[in-house]
Amino acid sequence: SIAYTKGFYYVPRIDRNVIEQYKDDIIVLSGNLSGEISNKLLNMGENQAEEALVWWKEKFSEDFYLEVMRHNQEDEDRVNASLVALARKHEVKLIATNNTYYINKKDANAHDILLCVKDGEKQATPIGRGRGYRYGLPNQEYYFKSGEEMKALFADLPEAILNIQEVVDKIETYKLAREVLLPKFDIPEEFLVAEDETDGGKRGENKFLRHLTYEGAKKRYGVLTPEVTERLDFELATIEKTGYPGYFLIVQDFIAEARRRDVSVGPGRGSAAGSVVAYCLWITNIDPIKYDLLFERFLNPDRVSMPDIDIDFDDEGRGRVMEYVINKYGSSQVAQIITYGTMAAKSSIRDTARVLDLPLFEADKIAKLIPNMKLAKIFNLDEKALKDALRPDEYERVQELKAMGLLKDLSAETIQQAQVLEGSLRNTGIHACGVIITPSDIT
Repeated sequence: SIAYTKGFYYVPRIDRNVIEQYKDDIIVLSGNLSGEISNKLLNMGENQAEEALVWWKEKFSEDFYLEVMRHNQEDEDRVNASLVALARKHEVKLIATNNTYYINKKDANAHDILLCVKDGEKQATPIGRGRGYRYGLPNQEYYFKSGEEMKALFADLPEAILNIQEVVDKIETYKLAREVLLPKFDIPEEFLVAEDETDGGKRGENKFLRHLTYEGAKKRYGVLTPEVTERLDFELATIEKTGYPGYFLIVQDFIAEARRRDVSVGPGRGSAAGSVVAYCLWITNIDPIKYDLLFERFLNPDRVSMPDIDIDFDDEGRGRVMEYVINKYGSSQVAQIITYGTMAAKSSIRDTARVLDLPLFEADKIAKLIPNMKLAKIFNLDEKALKDALRPDEYERVQELKAMGLLKDLSAETIQQAQVLEGSLRNTGIHACGVIITPSDIT
């Protein structure tokens, strides 16, 4: 999003200019204590906060709501009193919300440990701002509150609860499931078909793909035997039937460019090596006819699914191919794929131990007791199932681990909190080779 790619500073941010640019069909909630209105109430004064409220109301009218939150904080209570007064004065609707960072109240401590892991802090460091302090939530009220809890919490402001449903009703329903989206590949004018513009057909793409394929086949095979033409026609008909000519055109284009830029390209890997069309387009360098490879493993007319061509570029040249793709389709239509690193059993023990200041040798001792099994499974399986799943020596170590977890010392707390944190998101990265190209702006 723009907030991430252009406005990120500690947190994703946007300004009023961006809001005005994309304000159609947007519902706006005023935010927590860091939101513009609440922040100005706390740090500047009611006049400045009121000016901000008027701006938001003028821009979004009935789709602007003042958020009130109740996390049992003195500063929040002060702000809420002013927000309610401003809402009454300017006839702006209130809406009750709750910042949620973990599901159950009992997991508040585990969440605090996770924040420390992320920031490389010790939990003993006091929460606050500036040198010698760390980030943390002020209390344990940031859990997922039930409907009944929220109604009780806002019993004096029933309209703030009712307006939750109003916002929900305004949101249009949509489905994430959709057809495969491919970027538009520009084909030469002589292959364009006028009907494609009106009905979204792919006649032109199929014509151009056939042309490139047969031109490549002449170079690959010289004389085109009936065996070759029959195979090519079958594959091209299947590609036309399944609707993926554009995919082959896109892939052959950036592979051809890679070779022009002296980037090493792999000869072919996976089921795509069974395609004579891919071979004739120089996507792969393995002759499927010579080696009797099956096209149907790659693209089956009876089981339509997105074709998947595995492509290998050398490490140094990959960036040049990315640069070409970005320039061709636009930086707003090309993105690499995020990866998520989660906390496994042993790493959750070691991370938790470091945050709680458990000595390293004790953390290692605990970690060595863990077999190749999740902590959740170790502590929740019945004894018979656990014994059946482990070797005798592993089962013995697990019994020691479970006994340690029942104690009241720092090692036990480490084990208990690590169970909650196991599987939590620890960090993000970029997929080594996954790239998305879209037909329109991603953001």
